[in-house]
Amino acid sequence: MIKNDRKEIFGWMLYDWANSAFFTTTIGVLIGPYLLGLAQKAVGDDGVILDLTMFKVTPKGLPAFCTAVSVISMVVVLPILGAIADYTHLKKHLMAIFCYAGVVAGALLFFVTESYIACSLLFIASSMFFAASNVFYNAYLIDITTEDQRDKVSSYGYGLGYISGFVMLVLNLIFISNAESLGFTTGGAVRVCFLAAALWWGVFAAITFLLLKTRSAIKSVPDRKNIVSVGFTELWQTLKELNRLRYTKLFLIAYLFYNDGIQTVILQSSVFISYELFTSKGSETDNSFLLIIFAIAQISAAAGAFIFERIARLIGGKRTIILSLFVWCAIVIYAYGFFSTKIEAYFMGAMIGMVLGSAQALSRSLYSQMIPVGRESSFFGLYEISEKGTSWMGQLMFTIIVGATGSFRQAILGLIVFFVIGSVILLFTDTTRAIHEAGNLTPDEAEGT
Repeated sequence: MIKNDRKEIFGWMLYDWANSAFFTTTIGVLIGPYLLGLAQKAVGDDGVILDLTMFKVTPKGLPAFCTAVSVISMVVVLPILGAIADYTHLKKHLMAIFCYAGVVAGALLFFVTESYIACSLLFIASSMFFAASNVFYNAYLIDITTEDQRDKVSSYGYGLGYISGFVMLVLNLIFISNAESLGFTTGGAVRVCFLAAALWWGVFAAITFLLLKTRSAIKSVPDRKNIVSVGFTELWQTLKELNRLRYTKLFLIAYLFYNDGIQTVILQSSVFISYELFTSKGSETDNSFLLIIFAIAQISAAAGAFIFERIARLIGGKRTIILSLFVWCAIVIYAYGFFSTKIEAYFMGAMIGMVLGSAQALSRSLYSQMIPVGRESSFFGLYEISEKGTSWMGQLMFTIIVGATGSFRQAILGLIVFFVIGSVILLFTDTTRAIHEAGNLTPDEAEGT
């Protein structure tokens, strides 16, 4: 099958445009404060929702707990789904099935007006389906591009997604700011935004599925075995092969840590800002302000994806990722010790966006070069366990610290552990050797041939 086809690459990148609007608006900005408000009305500010003996889940920690539950429940399922895709021609079909299951779950949030339990379940379901569809989406990067084009295509895909998130946030901001004059309550306006983001995801994804080509499987299902049993077998084989590919394994461990920290900052930043600037001072959350912050972060992330892709050409993807992780450490320290005003929130949003795009886009393209041919979906199933929206260690740590101390600042500072550990492991990862051990060429080698 031909690679580097512009029409197919455009269709692939358009999926980031489609689902990023949902992730940014619903998962990133609005669901946390909305769920927090529902839970506080039901059990009080510091009421106990779940007592799990080792720690307690309070309204403040509920959004992080829901994200952790969705990811933990998918830890085994995601790699198996990827393995099944490697043995069939169903990669595109499975991507579509989970995409539209997520669209339905996200749209149903529109009908949740009082129950924090229903809101939590739909939040968990939409996050799970979002992650499942991304397994196949990320694996397609290898199918449609050669090694020398992946940094650029991956970065441009993320950049397009951030622009999409910005556009959706601006539209939501205009709507929420004029909600009362249009006859909507604040809560009603937020629910309309949930619905709009889900529909955006579904409509633009349809174009992606129209332009992406169905790929035949490189491997076939052995005789006397069904596809499910093959999925479990392939998962075991993938883990064994990952153990053989020492530096690919090191990179994946590093990514598991530092991206867990990144995702937790993203997913909890709206709750953190909302509480520190509004709730803790006895005032109502300004959803318009939160949308402005995330709009700034989105446009900054789009710029960061393009700028750091250029930097990566000069110093390499690995060094560029480490550079961005130093900035992430500075961000959480600043949030803990200095953050107190709306102006500082604008600045923090811009800095988060700038390094968000670089770390995610370059990590995806670098990892894609370390995967053996024919095992793309299987390996991306492992990768997705800590990809966009699927962090779990950071979410659990955040929940535990908030439950024990009642402080969002202590919880946000604790995330620095993930950036430091990830940076150290990545520093000792020989990425060039990892690419060669997987039987692939580096971007420079591929460009030369």
